[in-house]
Amino acid sequence: MGKQLDLLQGTLDMLILKAVSLGPLHGYGILLRIEQISKDRLAIQQGSLYPALYRLEQQGWIASEWGESENKRRAKYYHLTATGKKQLRLETDNWNRMADVIGDMLRTAPEEV
Repeated sequence: MGKQLDLLQGTLDMLILKAVSLGPLHGYGILLRIEQISKDRLAIQQGSLYPALYRLEQQGWIASEWGESENKRRAKYYHLTATGKKQLRLETDNWNRMADVIGDMLRTAPEEV
């Protein structure tokens, strides 16, 4: 695979919401899911992930419960709330609109200005 990309400011919350929208995950599982669905082009640092999980839980976008991980350890599993589903849709729509605007700008030829 090629070099991993740096995350753009403000995208971590959206990526976490997307990862847990695919099914409940513990913290490390969220890191792995983001790597998986980005085809190993994105990697999230644990030092960024856990404060973001706390923040998202405080906002009511995700909820957690204790469970047992695949290696028989106690782990906190996160899932998307109804409010989190709405937030994910909003952030996805905003992201897509912004990507369209930036894409249009980058495709602008000198004679179009």
